[in-house]
Amino acid sequence: MAATVARASLRRLALLTSAAVLAAGCSVANTGGGGYDPDTLRIVLPQEPPTLEPCEGSLTSTGIVTRSNITEPLAERDSTTGDLLPLLATEWEQTSPNEWTFTLRDGVTFSNGAPFTSADAAFSIDRAVNSDLQCNVDGYVFGDEVLTLQTPDERTVVVGTTDPDPILPLRISFVEMVPVTTSMTEKVREPIGTGPYAIERWDYGQKLTLARNPTYWGTPPAFARAEYKWRSEGSVRAAMLTNDEVDIATGLGPEDGAGDLGVPFQNNETTALRITGTEAPLNDMRVRQAINYSVNRTGIVKALFRGLGEPAAQLIPEGVVGFNSDLELWPHDPERARQLVDEARADGVPVDRQIRLIGRNSQFPGVTETVEVIQSELADAGLNVKIEMMDTAAQLEYQLQPFPADAGPFLALIQHGNQAGDAAFSVDQYMRSDGAQSAFGTPAFDEQIAAAGRLTGEQRQQAYAQIFADEPEEILQFAYIAHMRGILGKSPRVDYVPNPATGDEMLLATMTPAASDRTDQS
Repeated sequence: MAATVARASLRRLALLTSAAVLAAGCSVANTGGGGYDPDTLRIVLPQEPPTLEPCEGSLTSTGIVTRSNITEPLAERDSTTGDLLPLLATEWEQTSPNEWTFTLRDGVTFSNGAPFTSADAAFSIDRAVNSDLQCNVDGYVFGDEVLTLQTPDERTVVVGTTDPDPILPLRISFVEMVPVTTSMTEKVREPIGTGPYAIERWDYGQKLTLARNPTYWGTPPAFARAEYKWRSEGSVRAAMLTNDEVDIATGLGPEDGAGDLGVPFQNNETTALRITGTEAPLNDMRVRQAINYSVNRTGIVKALFRGLGEPAAQLIPEGVVGFNSDLELWPHDPERARQLVDEARADGVPVDRQIRLIGRNSQFPGVTETVEVIQSELADAGLNVKIEMMDTAAQLEYQLQPFPADAGPFLALIQHGNQAGDAAFSVDQYMRSDGAQSAFGTPAFDEQIAAAGRLTGEQRQQAYAQIFADEPEEILQFAYIAHMRGILGKSPRVDYVPNPATGDEMLLATMTPAASDRTDQS
């Protein structure tokens, strides 16, 4: 069914608001008196983006800067309503069982002045999905699919799939558009896009500055520049906010000290232990069950997350297609965990073999304490667990297949955000045996996942709900911990309402000067 152009996203409403500010000749008060440029939006992140490569935009640390700020997709999903809204494409429709046709917006140019055409759109999709670049968006969204692409004219792209795909437009919304001059053999660190901002300067290790894209096809954003810095400690980020050194601070915890400037919001993230069940002792079902009995989900949420979350029984939160409301939490039963480990030991399973517990620095507030608690709980069950905290680049080697050949038995602390609102984007990458972020599986379970992906409507909902019910019985790759809530630090001088996607993509064009911080200079 064709998308309707008339439906306006929240982003568009915010852009119109910012346009009114600009048209009236207004500017932010305190023109330098507070020690900052009032036309620059100042943001502090937990870590420096490892890259701004658009095809890595589904990685939180990249997407939070890149997606719909520097580069844009053909369509974007409203994270509150779930609606798929026009962006660089104005409409799309399924023109045959295996083909979708997209009509592109007129008058769009890249920040280098080159026009955006169907050749660029087809190239971007081909580069992200069909190339050998091993883009994260490929594994996360498309799996092993190979797409065919046709460009009958400069405003039309026809995308073909191997089998009918009822949610292809949703998948395509994860592909950021880049010009045909972009490398097809190497990833780019600093991309050219069609978004409201372009990269002005990146002082690696220090700060990243974006400036308004003068060729932007839409309404100019309210702030002329956005300046990103990064600090690993949440308390440091909160202090920068309260000391008026930044306007936005991401990834805060309740203990970091942002006070009234901390805005809680429901994000898309689910935290879990992913168990690599291919080597002893983790290849024994009893050991994986023992891990689940050991993790005190309720205690972790209450004590470490300060209630900012909900104990989880599955990989997706409520509101995502496939959520199974009938699933109950795995009970916390340390005694049963010890019994299962003892049973495995008696049968010759080497339960004393060291297991690596891999976490990522600054993955979420309290991550180090969470890993330490889990290690203690697993040690109490009789398992030998060693903590290894890594930076993003090193941790990705254990998050994405293929894993290092000498990795040994390991647990990975993951945080998965289903940005698209459909379970396919979770189970395809995390539960299929060949999924980009899956550790193992079975052919039979792979077929169950594939069958669910071919369905629509209520049948699709029921099929994915059954997958979440069956996985712990047949595979048991996860010990789910919590559906997370986040805290965003926000200065009073900025108007911005965080939404469920804020942790993954933070649209600068939706941020405007607060009404109390504007003054008419005309």
